[in-house]
Amino acid sequence: MYKMFIKRFIDFILSLLAIIILFPILLCIALWIKIDSKGPVLFKQKRVGKNKKHFMILKFRTMLTTAPNDVPTHLLQDPTSLITKSGKFLRKTSLDELPQIFNIFVGQMSIIGPRPALWNQFDLIAERDKYEVNTLIPGLTGWAQVNGRDELAIPVKASLDGEYKRKLSFLFDCKCFFLTIFKVLKSEDVIEGKQEVERTIMK
Repeated sequence: MYKMFIKRFIDFILSLLAIIILFPILLCIALWIKIDSKGPVLFKQKRVGKNKKHFMILKFRTMLTTAPNDVPTHLLQDPTSLITKSGKFLRKTSLDELPQIFNIFVGQMSIIGPRPALWNQFDLIAERDKYEVNTLIPGLTGWAQVNGRDELAIPVKASLDGEYKRKLSFLFDCKCFFLTIFKVLKSEDVIEGKQEVERTIMK
């Protein structure tokens, strides 16, 4: 019952409330981005949704318009040179993810679930197929996110996503939600750039 109906109902109600309550903050962030650098306020990127159906994920733009569009930020050689002043703060606080409440509202995403892979992350998509993770609605945050995020190797990330699929329940979603808040407040597990990834692996 929870997986089929209740989870979507919770997503719809909470995302609607978030849109209403956070609307002034969304406007302020949009204005800041517009003043800070040239380009659109929102960043759109093709991602893999439920049953591998593609959709456009929404984020606040945190990088210059010259930045590559379909490359994960942690794989870029020097992303800090591409990140805007407002973007640095938005990424550190994860406020750049706020527009995804609209993705959740229309049913493309859930609050909790595996993070949607880029359309060209074929290795991650294939690994998730082993655990039938691609049958789930992707989430704003998830079990893999609170257990390493950018630090995780693809097989480990897919395995954690598979564990989430097996344990999916209201209580497990609550656990992921509150662990996410803890991680965001501590700004943990966010790695900017390929060089930083390499340093982390060598530790």
